[in-house]
Amino acid sequence: MDITDKQLVKSLKNYFGFDSFKGNQKIVIQNVLRGNDSFVLMPTGGGKSLCYQLPALIMGGTAIVISPLIALMKNQVDAMRSFSTDEGVAHFLNSSLTKNAIAKVKEDVLSRRTKLLYVAPESLTKEENIEFLKNVKISFYAVDEAHCISEWGHDFRPEYRRIRPIVNQIGNAPLIALTATATPKVQNDIQKNLDMEKAEVFKSSFRRANLYYQIRPKINATKEIIKFISANKGKSGIIYCLSRKKVEELAQTLVVNNIKALPYHAGMDATTRSRNQDMFLMEEADVIVATIAFGMGIDKPDVRFVIHYDIPKSLEGYYQETGRAGRDDGEGKCIAFYSYKDIQKLEKFMQGKPVAEQEIGKQLLLETVAYAESSVCRPKLLLNYFGEVMKENCGNCDNCLHPKDKFEGKDFIILALKTILGVQERFKPEHVANVLAGVATSAVKTYKHHHSEYFGAGDEKDSKFWNAVLRQTLVARLVFKDIENYGLLKLSDAGREYLKKPYSIMLTQDHDYDLAGDEETAGGGSGTGAVDEEIILILKDLRKKMARKLGLPPFVVFQDPSLDDMAIQYPVSIEEMQNIVGVGAGKAKKFGKEFIEIIKNYVEENEIIRPQDMVVKSVVNKSGVKVFIIQSIDRKIALTDIADAKKLEMMDLIDEIEAIVHSGTRLNIDYYLNEVMDEDKMEDIFEYFREAESESIQEALDELGEDEYSEENIRLVRIKFFSELGN
Repeated sequence: MDITDKQLVKSLKNYFGFDSFKGNQKIVIQNVLRGNDSFVLMPTGGGKSLCYQLPALIMGGTAIVISPLIALMKNQVDAMRSFSTDEGVAHFLNSSLTKNAIAKVKEDVLSRRTKLLYVAPESLTKEENIEFLKNVKISFYAVDEAHCISEWGHDFRPEYRRIRPIVNQIGNAPLIALTATATPKVQNDIQKNLDMEKAEVFKSSFRRANLYYQIRPKINATKEIIKFISANKGKSGIIYCLSRKKVEELAQTLVVNNIKALPYHAGMDATTRSRNQDMFLMEEADVIVATIAFGMGIDKPDVRFVIHYDIPKSLEGYYQETGRAGRDDGEGKCIAFYSYKDIQKLEKFMQGKPVAEQEIGKQLLLETVAYAESSVCRPKLLLNYFGEVMKENCGNCDNCLHPKDKFEGKDFIILALKTILGVQERFKPEHVANVLAGVATSAVKTYKHHHSEYFGAGDEKDSKFWNAVLRQTLVARLVFKDIENYGLLKLSDAGREYLKKPYSIMLTQDHDYDLAGDEETAGGGSGTGAVDEEIILILKDLRKKMARKLGLPPFVVFQDPSLDDMAIQYPVSIEEMQNIVGVGAGKAKKFGKEFIEIIKNYVEENEIIRPQDMVVKSVVNKSGVKVFIIQSIDRKIALTDIADAKKLEMMDLIDEIEAIVHSGTRLNIDYYLNEVMDEDKMEDIFEYFREAESESIQEALDELGEDEYSEENIRLVRIKFFSELGN
């Protein structure tokens, strides 16, 4: 249908209240109204939804919108109904509806009240829905989040690849495919699959100037996230994690640190998921911790930060997820925590998948690594990945604001380009880098490149360095990746010209984010911070005095690891003392007061900034095994039976009981000791520990005699000793 510009703007104002279109919206809408197929590439926040919503309202019939998520459909339908006085203007048809609700939807569609019908691809393929839609006057089909079609896309859905045959079955109508992320490879795959290679392509710039991009090393990530959110109080944000378990853990940790956070992942029931999403949209919660399932198409314009706790599996996914920040063109901070160990974990998850799928997945991961470790302007790298050239640096990312030293790259680039030609332009960057660095991997040997004149030609630098050079030649457009052949490097015309007439290009060294390990090995617990030797001496002296006064060995008051942790954490309250290694509530109350006083004075006198002032409160995690042991001992169940019930060796059970007692919980195991031990021997062991200078089992065995006393019995009596005198 033909419509003038004036009429189109009038419709926009009438239906949505806007006076003008954004970016490519107008020309896309005109193309849809003319009945042509359209392929729309528009960044998140660019206004993709309007490209099919407005034509659907103007045209006769019903537009079928194929959408991947129930939450997304609900969000879109609610938004459409808010613009119309007729509740029936938009509906969704999916597995969440009751039979009565489905009947109501179908009635509204057949009576032509409904202008937009949202369906999941799985619903579209059901025979009963196909038969129903054959009776509907369809204005056009819109395939939202079309990247789901491509096996190279970041959210592959097999049902999406069946859309074209189903559309042919229902009845042909124009097609509009929309996505916020598609590399040239993905775009090609989508168009082929939907049989719309002749479609008009509308590609908006992927540049979002208001977004700040930063990669941080994954060290104490949880603590860093809490510090960041606390400094941005009241602002909306999304945190992405790759596993459901981490989503739950992190959400709980944020809540105990006074942050209004909620979890969101596919393992939750639909009602809870929907409620949590609504609470986030209604600003009853500030932060959503989610897997990638959250956010697709969610229309919340004021998300101020997007944090990736885990680096994503692909740059497509990363770009789309970060695009949910600052959709109102206001502030948007995009922070990702990176450790190469996470990449190795993701590679392991791929094992067992078909080889071709592994190959694709690995290639996507390598692109992510390249982005994370690079010192080049981050938006420039992202845009390059999506086939767009950005000439100037953004001036608003960590690499631009804190640039690394640059060096003259001309000679390195020449050597890299010659090596690509030397291996006949048939290999990926990591292979070329290994040849240059002289690393004889199995692939290098298989292709006999260890005999090439270029093997080791740049061996004064390592493969990591050469990978950085190759990435920067890609950004400079001297090299390109052959998208039909899994990203093999080939020289562009500019690259061939460069070899004839080289010129100065300044390069930057990559980041190395793995120098300090990751969150699992850095921070938290004793031994990871620097122990304050001065306070250790003061605490040991206090322990000795207290032990003498109470007639106890010093180790019964507090063990050395507990003192070490006090010398790192500086606890100044009973609550903080309870969080010290090996100190539970009982021990903190019994012995903690004098230690707290002395630490408090020391901190004030020496003006110490305590880690505790920045502490992240942990979620209490009472092990089910420990609770079972405590309850069983209270019921006087034999320790051998407890061990059998939990499939533990006796020594493992004793380990667990010792940990419980050392944390300050009092356990009475007399009922068991009286059954298995002679009373005199029990008393001998007990009195030995009363006089001992150390809690060492070996020293006790040496003193008491290994022939007469077993390690198991000594440990059991030591538990009784600690429990009675220490707790």
